[in-house]
Amino acid sequence: MQNAEIRKRFVSGHTPRHCYENPRFPSLRGAKRRGNPENKIVAVGNHKMERHKMSRKFVASYSGGKDSVLAIYKAIQQGMIPLALITTYNTDRKRSWFHGIPEPVLKSIEESVGVPVWYINTCGDKYAENFEKKLLMAKEQGAEACVFGDIDIKGHLKWCTERCENAGLEAVFPLYGSSRQSVVYEFIEAGFTAHFTIVDTSRINGDILGKQLTKEALLEIEAQGADICGENGEYHTFVSNGPIFQKPVEFVFGEKITDDNRVILPFDV
Repeated sequence: MQNAEIRKRFVSGHTPRHCYENPRFPSLRGAKRRGNPENKIVAVGNHKMERHKMSRKFVASYSGGKDSVLAIYKAIQQGMIPLALITTYNTDRKRSWFHGIPEPVLKSIEESVGVPVWYINTCGDKYAENFEKKLLMAKEQGAEACVFGDIDIKGHLKWCTERCENAGLEAVFPLYGSSRQSVVYEFIEAGFTAHFTIVDTSRINGDILGKQLTKEALLEIEAQGADICGENGEYHTFVSNGPIFQKPVEFVFGEKITDDNRVILPFDV
């Protein structure tokens, strides 16, 4: 299926076939078709959602990391319709904020997922302002909600909710209230592929840099007394394949960079 047709189906209210019929991920197949005809309330994470809200079009705050990707996956599972992924783009560094994804890799993500990636071109001083402007644009193009991958940090919940309220959108947090351990294990068990791209060596061993996020790696992190989900900045990841992707995202890592206590594996372009 061509990307243009996939986008057309998203906008017209139909989730693309690959999201439901990937043989590697049977848990998602038929999710929308089965629906929930008898119940007016369904669970989304640890929250409840009315059935009439399930088919809402959404944009997603996309970082490239495991939590944002899992949130998108769970929103689609519940019948919500992705309109676009939005990512904050550092105009000074020419890469996405926080995860440092360069434009060629973002283009590859766009092709693989089958929905556009919208950039929020911003510097640090106007980060919140420019985020809201993009949300307003999304609303004009039919978005009703913005999906975020936050789990339990109240400050993040407040910031995201305020941005959405100012733009007239609903903030949706499919992961919020779940345990950190359950989130990261659900991500792996769903069949996603992610690699460690940033590691705080003051908290965990830097040897995991560049390795795939696996249950074995999580046991190593836990044994070192660090947060298994990396919510305190212990590590960051980049997701390149899984149920929401039609094909693996192509990318190459460059040479390791050391920045104080952090070791970083940048993308090579």
